[in-house]
Amino acid sequence: MSRKITFLTLFLWLMTVTFPVIAQQKTDTTYTFRFVPQKDMFYVPWNGNDTELARLLECIENNKATILDGKLPLLVDGYCNSLGGEAENLATAKIRANRVKSELITRAKIKEENFITHNHATEGDFVTVRLTVPVKETAVTDAEAEARRKAEAERLETEKRAEQERLAEEQRKAEEARLAAEKAEAEKTAQQNTLADTPSETKITTDYHLSLRANLLRWATLTPDLGLEWRICPSWGIAVNGSWTSWSWSDKDRRYALFEVAPEVRYYMGEKKAWYLGAMFKAGQFNYKLSEAGKQGDLMGGGITAGYQLRLNKALALDFNLGLGYLNADFEKYEVIDGVRVRRGNETKDWWGPINAGVTLVWKLF
Repeated sequence: MSRKITFLTLFLWLMTVTFPVIAQQKTDTTYTFRFVPQKDMFYVPWNGNDTELARLLECIENNKATILDGKLPLLVDGYCNSLGGEAENLATAKIRANRVKSELITRAKIKEENFITHNHATEGDFVTVRLTVPVKETAVTDAEAEARRKAEAERLETEKRAEQERLAEEQRKAEEARLAAEKAEAEKTAQQNTLADTPSETKITTDYHLSLRANLLRWATLTPDLGLEWRICPSWGIAVNGSWTSWSWSDKDRRYALFEVAPEVRYYMGEKKAWYLGAMFKAGQFNYKLSEAGKQGDLMGGGITAGYQLRLNKALALDFNLGLGYLNADFEKYEVIDGVRVRRGNETKDWWGPINAGVTLVWKLF
């Protein structure tokens, strides 16, 4: 019995001596804040950052006096390894650490001098804050600390693998999108080459079959001019233009009268069928008296025409044309004496050169 009392007394004495020593031991408490890879913004309500921040703020509040006295510094370590080079990673790690410190300074009312900061271009995308806080009740054993460290390392490794898998999946999708775009471009090119190999007659069709025509140059000389064109096919067309006018003034002492009809066959050329060559026949009558002597008679001739049609819109086009060839005119000369025409003889003239010119407005009917 005395032995039991002696042993109990010795045990109580040892606990009395050892407990203050244990109570004065210190342990590192680490708080980890996650960051989006390649970003430096501190998102508090993301990936558990809000919970970790609440725990850290509670710890700071419990030890605030010691922290402000400079006896318990906050050890801040910034990490980044998701950028291209070491300098970029260190710069981003520094910004991340500063953002966490700013959050703590604002919320916990502590100062910049209460921190000790280090930055690293390794391990991951996070910021840690450590405090060496005295243990008030029980000391954390080395085995428990090692277990916590291993658990934290495993969690970080799991998150790293998940991020690597996410990046690999994004790369796979990007590669699939690139291959699909290349395939679509190749199909488009093949289709264009197929169209290019198709004969032009099958690719190009005329956008009208019948059109109404008006030579604006004739209208400018007060000679009304109208015509029709029938496009038999994209390459061939038949046109007929007619002009008529009759003007007199100075008590009919001056006169300008004309009647013409000009059928034409055209051959359209080129990819767009805008240029053409044609053959024209022209016949008509005229009566001019612009001076003391007047001329009245018939004309007939023909020649080669050439031109270009400029499309204005779906319904309108401008036709620029010129004709070269031969004209023959049989006419009689006359004078007007007391309102009576007095014949002064007959003449015949032949003309080689321009026989027609026009800037014709084309209205496509259908």
